[in-house]
Amino acid sequence: MVTALVTGASSGLGAEYARQLAARGADLVLVARSMEALDAVAEAIRACHRVRVEVIGADLTVPQDLERVAARLADPEAPVELLVNNAGFGLSLDFETNDIAREVDHLRVHVEAPMRLTHAALEGMLTRGHGRILNVASVAAYLPRSTYGACKRWVVEFSRWANAVYAPRGVTVTAVCPGFTHTDFHERMGLPQGQEGVPGPLWLDARDVVAESLRDAARGRGVSIPSLRYKALTRIAALLPASVAAGVGTRGR
Repeated sequence: MVTALVTGASSGLGAEYARQLAARGADLVLVARSMEALDAVAEAIRACHRVRVEVIGADLTVPQDLERVAARLADPEAPVELLVNNAGFGLSLDFETNDIAREVDHLRVHVEAPMRLTHAALEGMLTRGHGRILNVASVAAYLPRSTYGACKRWVVEFSRWANAVYAPRGVTVTAVCPGFTHTDFHERMGLPQGQEGVPGPLWLDARDVVAESLRDAARGRGVSIPSLRYKALTRIAALLPASVAAGVGTRGR
């Protein structure tokens, strides 16, 4: 049996990764801040699938909590073969008016946490000669989009490098770059569904995003951009002047 650890697993893409991995027979370690929501996800999965589900309540902006999750990943007695670094949150694109402490927390969750957790998982995976790591980024990595785009670009480049270095040793690292996806991510930013300013055809289904990204990870790809429309859009975005791309990046706040 494979054991997978998923961060940000109480809702959205994290919960969908948990469900799809459980359906494939993986035991789970689910991590999130909200224990009530996390327990609900865990109970639903236990009821549907014959897998073990462990839960860890952790706020990845808190060093002690992050260290607890890293220690779980490094435990040789209970090895984790698949890591999904999914935890994240959004901020206003108006960097100049954002609280700088929240910006620092944003950086910790999107950059420091996946870096530390990847590092914690790698030693055991490399020793065993196999493992997969998925780092959830965003198509925002390909647009100038305040600190969110900058953080996600780091995730993409780190994952591409790590995959090139570690895949020959049996451990693949994949940056997952979904576009706008139907989850509660935008609602947590105060934007109910339908008020994000994004055309309907650009919205993706979480089930499709997760399924395609897991297929790409199984194929050893360093970057997964679910859906043909976003593959095309990211290529177009690379050709745009920064001023134009930044304007495009303001959509879907």
